[in-house]
Amino acid sequence: MKPAEIRAMKDEELQSRLMELKKEQFNLRFQKAAGQLENTARIRAVRRDIARIKTEMTARRKQKQQEAAAN
Repeated sequence: MKPAEIRAMKDEELQSRLMELKKEQFNLRFQKAAGQLENTARIRAVRRDIARIKTEMTARRKQKQQEAAAN
């Protein structure tokens, strides 16, 4: 997932995508523990997508706080 795609999403979409990625991460961890994981690079990609989404959510929250403080 590219940062531009994340910035284009609405807050609700970000929240739902974050939950999907966390579920996928959970499932990947179980597959790894059971020795069934075939694509190990997917763990890294999911983890980074989660971080990108959280970063964007934090930036939006800070921007809203700054706007509220300015008014």
